[in-house]
Amino acid sequence: MPDLLDATGPVRARALGHPTRHRLLLELGEAGATVSQLANRLMINKGNVAHHLNVLLEAGLISKGPTRTVRGGTEQYYTRPARRIRFEGGADGAALVAMMDNLTGELANDEHALLNHRMLRLTRRQAAALAAHLDDIVNNLEPAAEREQSYGVVVSVYRHGLRRGPRRR
Repeated sequence: MPDLLDATGPVRARALGHPTRHRLLLELGEAGATVSQLANRLMINKGNVAHHLNVLLEAGLISKGPTRTVRGGTEQYYTRPARRIRFEGGADGAALVAMMDNLTGELANDEHALLNHRMLRLTRRQAAALAAHLDDIVNNLEPAAEREQSYGVVVSVYRHGLRRGPRRR
């Protein structure tokens, strides 16, 4: 599996503009999953799962994988084409907002979650070095066995004080 899929551009930004699609991408994992498996894991009806998978498929964000026979029928596996997906928020930031909405829900429901937000004064070079170091740490961790608990890691180095549009109060 390739390491990175460049999912920038308006078509992919629109496809990533819904929180359910982010949840599906995360839940596919490295092994992939069927519509039934995803519906059970996420407690969403199969019709909604199939719809959102089709949007992701048309945008090139997932692929069809192998099939399996279940009780006389055939189920299609869907897989991610890469371990990581680089995307942009788009003009309205919908893809980033959708991703952050999912993360907010997961963080809020985990009493043991670690969230550390800190503002640092850094040079552009220091910020780039920090971002590269954190990216290296996260992307070079050896995954645990399939039966182990999954953990999310959010890493971001961003310029503070940049805002578009009206400020929220």
